[in-house]
Amino acid sequence: MISMVVMAAIAFRTDLLEPAILSAALAGTCIGFLWFNAYPADIFMGDTGSLALGMGLGCLAVVTKSEFIVIIVGGLFVAEALSVMIQVAHYKRTKKRVFLMAPLHHHFEKKGWSETKVVIRFWIISGVFAAVGFSLYFANSVVTAGM
Repeated sequence: MISMVVMAAIAFRTDLLEPAILSAALAGTCIGFLWFNAYPADIFMGDTGSLALGMGLGCLAVVTKSEFIVIIVGGLFVAEALSVMIQVAHYKRTKKRVFLMAPLHHHFEKKGWSETKVVIRFWIISGVFAAVGFSLYFANSVVTAGM
């Protein structure tokens, strides 16, 4: 949801109204999902929903020409995916694990963090990544507009 709001702002700033509306609608669907996914969760998204949202985020990045910024905006998604890749590669080479469990959020659950604590802290981290990406994008657009 946080990343989609940032992508809506980027699309709107680049005068791409339809992608901005799509991004805002995807953020809205995430809000609707979160309503029912609040502790204790009634529904779970799974891979089908998360992969579709990731594809939407990637397509919005391509359309808005912000492919590098979206890596920062979605930094938490990148960290989660990298944790799986690191775990698999390291385990194949050494038969030892880097994380207690991958993806990364399960590692923290295995360390004793409650699911609620993991979710809230990951929201905070996601917000920080999104704010940094948002700031970099708009700082760059202000610099290039002044030239």
